[in-house]
Parts: sequence; C-alpha cells; structure tokens
Amino acid sequence: MEVILKEDVNKLGHRGDVVKVADGYGRNYLLPEKLAIEANAANKTVIDQMKASAVRKSVKEKAGAEQLATQLSEVELVFERKVGENEHLFGSVTSGDIAHQLEAKGFTIDRRKISLDEPLKTIGEYHVPVKLHREVTSHVKVTVKGDQPEAEEVATAATA
Repeated sequence: MEVILKEDVNKLGHRGDVVKVADGYGRNYLLPEKLAIEANAANKTVIDQMKASAVRKSVKEKAGAEQLATQLSEVELVFERKVGENEHLFGSVTSGDIAHQLEAKGFTIDRRKISLDEPLKTIGEYHVPVKLHREVTSHVKVTVKGDQPEAEEVATAATA
C-alpha cells in the first residue's frame, strides 16, 4: 500500500513523502492516527501543496526548536535514587522521569524525543540527547545522585 505522510514518522519518512508500507500498518495505524493519507490520483495532486506547506512549517518548527535547544542546554536535572552496592541504583532514571522533571521546570517535551538507549542505572553525570527537530538535537545535563541513609546511620552509630 502506498501512502502520503502527513507528519514525520520515525524510521519511515518525512512529511510529504510517498512511501510503500504493509497494508495492515497503513490501515490500522497510519490512516486512523491521521499520520498519512492514501496515495491515490486525487491525493497525489495535493502532494505539491503539502510539500510547500511542510517546508514553511518545518522552517518555523526548526527556528522554535533551535531556540528551545539553547534554553535546554543550560538546564541541569538532579535525581536522587536509592543505591545498592557498587553504586548501582535500585531503581533507574528513565526518559519518562526526565520528561516529567523537565515539565516541572516549564519545558513540555515528549518522552519519546529523549534519546536514552537504556535507563540510567548508575550514579554519575550524563548528557542526554533530546531530539527537538529532525535537524536539531539538544543535550540536557542529568546528574544521578545516591540517597544513602544507611551510610549516614552507620557513621552516626560509629561516632556515638
């Protein structure tokens, strides 16, 4: 099945592209979610208009993304988690946690745009990439600290 993408779709294509997809993927996901329209003769004439509109929209989005990227590069997030042996966390810091804390600081960013290969499971400082636009990626500084009440109890017990 051939479809015309109305929005950018990860690992498939960009807005305005005509792509060939499996029938089920097109009918059950792309069309109902309004991410694409069927590529028939009538819709193909609309492609040129969509592409021109997409270029204008992309320029605006890129400018907004670049401005947001400069603001995000100055943001530092700190997470406290319980720590076990070898500074290994009992929980982990996920892209959802990062998105939630960014939202608390006034940035509305979808967790799927935060590019964590795997959740952060050790103490340390990380620079996590955030893909704001297909051509704009920013990095957010994430610090994971250990919450060590046991160590403090042992230290106070030893001095008492």
